[in-house]
Amino acid sequence: MNARTMQPEDSVARGGRPFTGAEYIASLRDDRSVYINGERVADVTTHPAFRNSVRSLARLYDALHADEREGRGELTVATDAGEGFTHRYFRAACSGEDLVAQQRAIAGWARLCYGWMGRTPDYKASIINTLGVNADYYGPFADNALKWYARAQNTTLFMNHALANPPIDRAKPASEARDVYVRVERETDAGLYVSGAKVVATSAALTHFNFLSHHATVAKSDPSMAVMFFTAMNAPGLKLFCRNSYEYAAHVASTPYDSPLASRFDENDAILVLDNVFVPWENVLVHGPAHHPVNFTLDSGYLHGTCFHGCTRFAVKLDFLTGLLTKALHATSGDEFRGNQVLLGEVIALRHLFWSLSDAMALKPQAWTGGAVLPGLTAAQAYRALAPDAYGRVKEIVHKIVASALIYLPSSARDFQNPEIDPYLARFVRGSNGIGYKERIKIMKLMWDAVGSEFAGRHELYERNYAGNHEEIKLQLPALARADGSMAAMLSLVDQCLGDYDENGWLTETWLA
Repeated sequence: MNARTMQPEDSVARGGRPFTGAEYIASLRDDRSVYINGERVADVTTHPAFRNSVRSLARLYDALHADEREGRGELTVATDAGEGFTHRYFRAACSGEDLVAQQRAIAGWARLCYGWMGRTPDYKASIINTLGVNADYYGPFADNALKWYARAQNTTLFMNHALANPPIDRAKPASEARDVYVRVERETDAGLYVSGAKVVATSAALTHFNFLSHHATVAKSDPSMAVMFFTAMNAPGLKLFCRNSYEYAAHVASTPYDSPLASRFDENDAILVLDNVFVPWENVLVHGPAHHPVNFTLDSGYLHGTCFHGCTRFAVKLDFLTGLLTKALHATSGDEFRGNQVLLGEVIALRHLFWSLSDAMALKPQAWTGGAVLPGLTAAQAYRALAPDAYGRVKEIVHKIVASALIYLPSSARDFQNPEIDPYLARFVRGSNGIGYKERIKIMKLMWDAVGSEFAGRHELYERNYAGNHEEIKLQLPALARADGSMAAMLSLVDQCLGDYDENGWLTETWLA
């Protein structure tokens, strides 16, 4: 194996344990092809578009080691082989108690970035942790599933995913977009050569591997597009074309005081392009017309797992926004108004709702294969359908009740260094309730970064589309309700009521005519 295609876990000797933060940073220096602002990035760990986001992620890895060293067990658990430790969500759950422990681990990592990074390494664990017990689902590639389960667990690998096809000619037959969609170009004894593009590879520039899956509908019409595999981010021919970096913008035009979220938690989204990328057979999970699982998201446990992770992380984010809104209202005396108290109460209720859904997923698990359990699907469906609109509602409430205070702000922390204006800021931009001007401005700058900046706009788009098409996620609910029997139970309840009476009156002796 040459240096160009060295796998990240082969480049640093760790003895069956997760990366440390420093090792994670070092693992990204592998000659990957990442482009931004018209240039190829030489090193994502030092480039101002990525470097602080890298360090935010490194902090998560260091937290695993601190947890293990101090014996807390909040984040970590022994690997299946018992020869090391890993993040709890990288192991299959066998009970509701396991899921509760995984929930704590997901929340523990989420709190280190205040809920603002959704594609952390434990996100992809929601499919990785199923590969061991559900290996047979992958048919001729079952051994690959088992090996990837162990490999990712033993090293807590960071993976991104790219599942959706580019928004080009989606209404036409897949054959008319073959130049765009991912497809197998040729097959050899050693593996597959794959080309095409995928949407949207969030945080891909900062990960070790990409998990790529076909779109079920497209795969039915063209078997060459029925493929699912892992590929190293430095594989020859794999390229990432990144969107604008909010971290970079904060570095150039701002300070940490002015952009405290964008400057360190920007999960850059990228166009993933595969240009004749070689995928060895050992990295393949699905390939060929006789083997393309159609209902992958449900049958693989992926939907259950991503919703559990997503809902828990979302609840942490609502913790943060609720606390920040409470501080912002106090800094302006807005918390003294009844109407504002009512709307703050609505935000708190939404916070409670999503924590309750996360709890329900853990406490009402679904029995699965091999003695494993999955997070409860009923609560998962509710989270998936309600979170997009809930996030928009929280943002709307902040705009309404914090109002002009969000922009009644100086341009930068650098304004404090100018003696010509600093005394005026101290007088005219001070907070209420004895809160000084720098603290009041600091709170509002944080709130603006959360709900008003370009970083904030991307987050609303992310939360609204996290689980997929806004119509499709709700269209699936009636079908799922019919499949799990809950629709039949609801209809039966109505039929029971209809059976109590007819046009002539009551049909039982319970009620009087």
